[in-house]
This record gives sequence, C-alpha cells and structure tokens, in this order.
Amino acid sequence: MRTAPTLRRAPAANRTGTPRRGDLVAAAVEAALLAAAVLVGLVLNRRGVGLHADAAPLYATWRPHAGWGTPLAVVVALVVLGPGLRWSRTARWGPLLAAGWLAAVAWTLALALVDGWSTGLTRRLTPQAEYLHEVRGVTDIPAMLAGFTGRILDFQPDSWSTHTAGHPPGALLVFVWLDRVGLGGGTAAALCCVLVGATVVVSVPVTLRTLGAADAARAVLPFLVLLPGAVWLGASADAVFTGVVAAGLALLAVRGPRAALAGGLLLGFALHLSYGFVLVGALAVTVLALRRDRHRATLLAAAAGVAAVTALFVLAGFHWWEGYDRVVERYYQGWAADRPYAYWVWANLAALLVATGLVLGPALRRTAVAARVAWSAVDASPSVDGSATWVVRARRAVRLGPTVLLPAAAALVVTVADLSGMSKAEVERIWLPFVVWLLVAVAHLPPSTRRRWLTAQALTALLVNHLLLTVS
Repeated sequence: MRTAPTLRRAPAANRTGTPRRGDLVAAAVEAALLAAAVLVGLVLNRRGVGLHADAAPLYATWRPHAGWGTPLAVVVALVVLGPGLRWSRTARWGPLLAAGWLAAVAWTLALALVDGWSTGLTRRLTPQAEYLHEVRGVTDIPAMLAGFTGRILDFQPDSWSTHTAGHPPGALLVFVWLDRVGLGGGTAAALCCVLVGATVVVSVPVTLRTLGAADAARAVLPFLVLLPGAVWLGASADAVFTGVVAAGLALLAVRGPRAALAGGLLLGFALHLSYGFVLVGALAVTVLALRRDRHRATLLAAAAGVAAVTALFVLAGFHWWEGYDRVVERYYQGWAADRPYAYWVWANLAALLVATGLVLGPALRRTAVAARVAWSAVDASPSVDGSATWVVRARRAVRLGPTVLLPAAAALVVTVADLSGMSKAEVERIWLPFVVWLLVAVAHLPPSTRRRWLTAQALTALLVNHLLLTVS
C-alpha cells in the first residue's frame, strides 16, 4: 500500500523545524481576528449599518442560556476526549467508523438540545424562509422543476421563500421526498439533517485511508466528531449538503469506475443542492489526481455521473446556469445589498474559525511546513518522457499526498467563495462542506498536542451554543 509522503515526513518537521511556539502564535492571530470581527460588528450594528447579524460575524443573537442538552454534550465530549481518543488509535476500522458516526450524532443532537427540543430541532426548518414552508405546496414535482426558475426573483406573488430561492431545486426536493415517504414535518427533517451530516465522520476518513493516509484518517476522525460546526449541522439543510458532498468525494477515491460513477452522481446532485458547489470541482479533481488508478475510464465515469444528473434536471425543465443568473439578482434584492463587503470579506474568515475551531491556523501552518519539506525531497530531475514542465510539476505535487492537497484545495475554494461576494455572512454553516476538508490538516499536528486542541474544539462549540442563539 502506498503511503502519502507527508505522513512519513511531517513528524520530522514537527520535531525540528516547527516549534510549538509557532502554533500558539497562529492561534493568537486567529483569536485577534475573531475579536476584531466581534468588536467591529458591535460598532457597526450600533451605528445601524446593515449587517443583519446581531452577533456578527455570526448570524445569531446574543442569548446566554443552558438546556437539558448541556450535560449530554459535556458527557459526549469527555468520552471522546478520554477513552475515545485512545481507542481511535488502535480500534478496528469498521467499529471505529460506526462508533465515530454514533458519537457525532450524539454530539450534534446534544448541542441542538441545549436550545430545547422545539427550538433546537423541531422548529429549525419550519420558519417562512425555510424549505419546509414550501413542501406542502409542491403537489406536482415535474411542474415544480419546470417552473422553478420563474419563481426565484422576489417581489412577485408566487416567489419562493429565501432558502428555496437561493438554491437549485435539489434542496427542496430532499424535503419533498422525505414528506412523500411519510417523514414530513420539522422533527423528521431535522433528524434527517443530523444523521446525514454526521456521515462526514465516515466519508472523510474513508477518503484519506483509501488514498493511502490511514494514520491521518485516525488522527482526523475525533476532530470531525467534536466539530464546532456541529452547532449548525443540527439542524440545517447544510448538514445534508455537507454529507452528500463528502460521500461523493469518498466514492471518487475508491478504486474502480463504478465507484467513480456513483461519486459523480452524488456530486452531480450536490451541484443541484447549492450553486456554490461548482467549487467542489477543485476537491473532486484533487481526489481523482490522488487515486492510485488514475485511468481515463475513472475520470470519464465521474464526469458521466455529473452529466447524467444535470441532464435529468435539464429534461425536467431546470437549467442550472439560468437558475444561477436569477439567484444573483435575487441575492441583491435582499440583505446582501445592505451587508458591506468591506466588513464581511474578512469577517467571514472569523466566522469560519468558529466553525473549525482555532486549531485550523496551527494545523494549516504545520501542513505548509510539511508540504515544503516534502516538496524539497521530491526528485527534481527533468522528465524522461518529454512531458511538459507543468505536467512534471503536477505529478510532483500529487506526491505531496492527501493531507496536504485536500486542505489546500479546500482553502482555495473558501478563498474564491469569500472574494466572490456571494457569501456575505452565514458562512459558519454555508461553508461546512469545505470545513471538514480543511480539518484534514490536523493530521500534521504532533500527537502529544492533539488532546489539547480537541479540548479547545469542544469548548468552542459549547461556548457558542450557550452564549448565542444560532439561526440555521
């Protein structure tokens, strides 16, 4: 089995080239960014600037509170930080994934129940701006798809609600299908979001292990379980989006064109869950490049899956590109016209840090060091088959391995999304499908420090959920 070069070289870098003081400096910079975003947000809100976020940079309201989910969350955190963390290093793979998923479900539910069963789960997806508001009105799915684009713009009698209008019809379809099989209502929808969102604890480690980074898969799994972003996974539709994207990428990593086709189908559907998932293409290309069998048939199978789903939506009457054009116009019919780009373009990154935890900066820093060490060790001899220079460099880049390239791809995606101006606020949930791949970088943290960083993750989630009333 091939082992990613970064996993062999990173420990040496951790011992010699990257003192832990650097990790603390990185965390301090993150804390300063977060503090600045909070303070500037307070000032702007008091001046009446249209941030439309009472607890900027988060879309939430300041409301210290506790609930019967509080002790449950503490217990889950202690179990994961204690025996769970030790067990994850030696457990058999199948039971580890099953236990990880169950722990993630428990953690997400416990955090949601801090707000109470009704506020935290049942009523999360029922407000007028949410998808469930539209479900009962969809009596004919083909007709809904054919007329979907015409109802995107606001200020017309039959315009879609905010979340439905802001996404392709796949997002609404998920909840319509749930209703059709007898799982309608807020409780069933919320539980579905939690159960699907928790599958990232399976999909991301499976991807890493399949790509030859088995040790990294075990290292990353506990951080995915105690993900601060679980505050928004329970319960929002973005939890479903996150699970679908992660599962699609995991299938792309598995050997053989059939798995690639299945992955392509899932990612094709993901493209019709959120317009922003066109950026997932960067992660998909990275996974395909890291596969051991980089055959043309694999690439064609994945592309065929995406094309097949897109073709089905087109035949049903929905054209993605037309929907996106209308969504841009709808976006600036609402709060986006007021929200200042000059604040959100950097405050978004502070919100991202809340979803990932302050471990992100030190982890990315360690990853950059590991990448530099691994790159310098790659054979710099010219290509013997006459390949172009960029081809040679691409082949060398692939040898950096998944623990470097996947976080790098996720960071690129987040940067593009941020600069686009189409993600002003609420990114703590909108960017969750990218957050889980950024956290792959924690594989480069020294094992002796992981418990402390994981404790910080748990505390971040608990503080956010007890100080703020978050909005999905």
